[in-house]
Amino acid sequence: MATWSNFNLQNSNSPLMEQIIFFHDHTLIILIMITILVGYLMLSLFFNKFINRFLLEEQMIELIWTILPAITLIFIALPSLRLLYLLDDINNPLITIKSIGHQWYWSYEYSDLKNISFDSYMIPSNELNLNNFRLLEVDNRIILPIKTQIRIMITSSDVIHSWTIPSLGVKMDANPGRLNQTNFFINRPGLYYGQCSEICGANHSFMPIVIESILMKNFIEWINNY
Repeated sequence: MATWSNFNLQNSNSPLMEQIIFFHDHTLIILIMITILVGYLMLSLFFNKFINRFLLEEQMIELIWTILPAITLIFIALPSLRLLYLLDDINNPLITIKSIGHQWYWSYEYSDLKNISFDSYMIPSNELNLNNFRLLEVDNRIILPIKTQIRIMITSSDVIHSWTIPSLGVKMDANPGRLNQTNFFINRPGLYYGQCSEICGANHSFMPIVIESILMKNFIEWINNY
């Protein structure tokens, strides 16, 4: 989860988020190179005394400053397209869960696992324990196993919501009357926090998402004991 004065991306906990961070760093390096080059050229133009009274046209420099930006865009576009296809690929999920957005809480259904279903509400500030996070803790967490391909089906019962877990690289809109799907793979056990990232009404800030990832044997015990 995000912490104070952290301007970087959150640590990745899934292969997809790792790829998103790699692409972010790759694009940032290209932007820094462009910024340095353009800044250097502008400064040199400001401060040099070079004058050419007979320069009217120059096809070669026109060709260069047309082709170089095109090549630069290709270096950004190809990894971007690869990442888009990776994010959309549903790779033989072992578990499917369904998330339904409401004003202002989430409902979850494990349809292929004993038809488990529950609502997940934010815990009010006056009921928090000392080790809980304000505005992020819920009364019913999503329990999921690690090292497992998971598909989540997302919809809404009223207005547009958005199911977002930054450290897993997951963001999918919940639209009424439409069923969206995405997938993720959790690398390690832990708690992963997220929030609705579509403006969905007065209490938009108060419908957090919490995933608790555990070992597969513990997940099977949780299913059996539910």
